[in-house]
Amino acid sequence: MQRFVIEGGRPLKGTVTPGGSKNEALPVLAACLLTPEPVILKNLPEIADVLVMLEVLEALGCKVERLAPETVRITAADLVGPKVDAALARRIRASILFAGPILGRLGQVQLPPPGGDVIGRRRLDTHFLGLQALGASFEVGEVYDLRANGRLVGAEVFFDEASVTATENVIMAAALADGQTVLMNAACEPHVQGLCRMLVSMGAEISGIGTNTLRITGSKQLHGTTHTIGPDYLEIGSFIGLAAVTNSDITIEGARPDELRMILHVFKKLGVYPEVVGDRVHVAPGQPLEIRQDLHGAIPRIDDAPWPAFPTDLMSIAITTATQSKGTVLFFEKMFEGRMFFTDALIGMGAGIILCDPHRIVVAGPQQLYGTQLESPDVRAGMALLIAALAAKGKSKIYNIRQIDRGYYKIDEKLQALGASIIREEV
Repeated sequence: MQRFVIEGGRPLKGTVTPGGSKNEALPVLAACLLTPEPVILKNLPEIADVLVMLEVLEALGCKVERLAPETVRITAADLVGPKVDAALARRIRASILFAGPILGRLGQVQLPPPGGDVIGRRRLDTHFLGLQALGASFEVGEVYDLRANGRLVGAEVFFDEASVTATENVIMAAALADGQTVLMNAACEPHVQGLCRMLVSMGAEISGIGTNTLRITGSKQLHGTTHTIGPDYLEIGSFIGLAAVTNSDITIEGARPDELRMILHVFKKLGVYPEVVGDRVHVAPGQPLEIRQDLHGAIPRIDDAPWPAFPTDLMSIAITTATQSKGTVLFFEKMFEGRMFFTDALIGMGAGIILCDPHRIVVAGPQQLYGTQLESPDVRAGMALLIAALAAKGKSKIYNIRQIDRGYYKIDEKLQALGASIIREEV
């Protein structure tokens, strides 16, 4: 077990490059099962969740070769069967992404309920109803057992929610189905688009990429490809918040500005004004950090929703930023009823926060934060607490940092390169 020891209150300076998108890496790894030919993935972040996904692929019979740092070749020529290793699957939420490609390739899949963050109920109904529309039957027990009566058949699918992973699962299954599939109310986040672009390069026919209506014409077999995973816009958003609350001078390279429009809009509400030039995002020291009121002096509200709205995975970062901004703002977390509970830790550090209910909090700032002992409850809350510790006065110790490692590759080394006082030590 490891922990971070942080001495806060130090301005940082330098340039940082975000890793590959975790939320794109996980589905494209699963998509490698759709072809017996080799698939090369570049810019693959070597975070904990990715390493578990690679273990699952090996357990399924895939050959995994590391060609270079953050580059792997995966060959799924000889799959051993439709059963996903239970112990591995329970370690990550993303194990559910194996349902679609294994079902499409083998006609059957057995996998246990997935693990992952405890941030509230994360229903799987949308996955199974979507796959059922393509002709699969399913039984839910200690394991999820899905079967196709022969080859899956294309169909019209209207999702009851714009679930990212359900959309990805059905896209992958539809890529090997017979005929055309039309997905409506589909998720269209950048990582869903990245998966679609990879499948197109493998020979799939997909139109409507980037919209909430996708048309997929199935193929009998897809071929190998080389795919480069895009930058993690959630990591970029995390560094914007970090720079603002620590009064730092940080440049983020390799960004895709089109993926940051709503993120930048929300940060401006909090008094943070990054400069975007090309693929570089620069956060200068001395940000105003003043909440921008709505018309007539009304208290503004920041809420999350599916793309292109503000992503739920950055709510924790925005909340931490708001604790250092002058003014009052309401945060409304619509998607997960457990995500807001990490704010107890911020309150313990001195933040002015009122938890109204599981979905809403009011933040009044700025308030001086003070170092303390913390524990990371999930990936994004863990990063938010790390940012708070870097902004705080005094020393903090953060435990359960494996949660942070699941989404941020070598984050301590990146922060040290910027001048942060952070060490990783064994407990």
